[in-house]
Amino acid sequence: MPRLRNVGRKVRYAKAGAFNIAYQIVGDGPVDLVLSPGWATHLDLAWDIPPLARLLNDLASFSRLILFDKRGTGLSDRFSPDSLPTLEERMSDLRAVMDAAGAEHAALFGTLGGGAMSGLFAASFPERTRALILYGTFAKLEPTSGVLARLADSPEAALDRVEKEWGRASVGLDSWAPSALADELLADSYLRLLRSSMSPSSARGMMELGFQVDWTASLPAIRVPTLVLHRRGDLIVPFAHGRALADGIAGSSFVELPGIDHLMWVGDQDSIVNEVRTFIGGLAPARRLDRRLATILFTDIVGSTQTAVRLGDRAWRTLLHEHHRVVRSQIRASDGHEVETAGDGFLVTFDAPATGIRCARSIIEATSTLGLELRTGIHTGECEVSEDGIQGVAVHTAARVAALAAPHEILVSRTVRDLSSGAGIRFEDRGTHDLKGIPGRWELFSAEPGGHG
Repeated sequence: MPRLRNVGRKVRYAKAGAFNIAYQIVGDGPVDLVLSPGWATHLDLAWDIPPLARLLNDLASFSRLILFDKRGTGLSDRFSPDSLPTLEERMSDLRAVMDAAGAEHAALFGTLGGGAMSGLFAASFPERTRALILYGTFAKLEPTSGVLARLADSPEAALDRVEKEWGRASVGLDSWAPSALADELLADSYLRLLRSSMSPSSARGMMELGFQVDWTASLPAIRVPTLVLHRRGDLIVPFAHGRALADGIAGSSFVELPGIDHLMWVGDQDSIVNEVRTFIGGLAPARRLDRRLATILFTDIVGSTQTAVRLGDRAWRTLLHEHHRVVRSQIRASDGHEVETAGDGFLVTFDAPATGIRCARSIIEATSTLGLELRTGIHTGECEVSEDGIQGVAVHTAARVAALAAPHEILVSRTVRDLSSGAGIRFEDRGTHDLKGIPGRWELFSAEPGGHG
């Protein structure tokens, strides 16, 4: 193994909003590789666990390895257990770490809960994603399978047990790394890392949040080279979930690995490192991608024609000008991207759905002071990006959703709901609908932001 100039002990901090995210850079290889943690981590204590330190050093032997503790864990800023991070915020943390580390174009390596974060980032920001590697993760994990099912007969009882027995082998190693139980020193070191990474209530909340994640609908939007790794006997995330990820991502490679340990540094870690090394080494030069995942918002003034007739042309133009000014002000405040203005409506894109929902509510409230009623519709899907704006079925879908919205309502697709877990958004079922010209039946929901974020 080549000598590393950075042994992985220097901790730096990236700023993501109000949060400080701890990160490290190890090695100086030709490809930036960002390891997105899926569970409990601690950048200092990780190096005190010999097999884990060996794995990290091996990955850094052929890459510039970037490690970080998610917000709320390890050396990063903590949060209240009743205000858990959303996928949107996790992606923001990942981008902040990449920016701070000078990683303009990185390969993303997501494990467990870090899989959704990395996968959605790859779909949303293909221009910054060199490749995607997923290990031991899932698109949607049912509480009746995997770790919760092994801990108790019901999800609630299993979560109670996680909180009550946090930091003990019964919830930290029995299923996560049964092969490590025989090594008392190794087991003690890892359990100390768990206890130092997060509190019992946070551990419960993070696991509960993990079972709310569903990014299945976004898998086809991933266009970067992708490698999916999964151990056949994984007791935390059943093997079938890895296979389903690979099936859902066009052109991805799937590798079945032996073993029952979920933690990749327990058991045969060499096979994982070798697969990653081969994959990274075989990457073709980066190419420009013109498709990406985006959250699309359409706004429309209710009864605009009648209002224009009632006011007259001059007064209507004045009101419309003020409407545009107010809407653009809210878009800027939400970091949205105005794509098009057609008559009295706006087409806006966002990097994540919760931000789009909150912006829609602020637009509705701000324009109501002008005596206007707006309807809004939101969908998240894959778009074709060009100098002329965005195109694709997702754009038409968002427009059809908006057309069905009631005055002052934010109507969203199921995809938007599924990607907004933990964001404090309240959703009410609005039934299943046909959207003109769009295949299939669509589940729609009325969305209302809460206090989170």
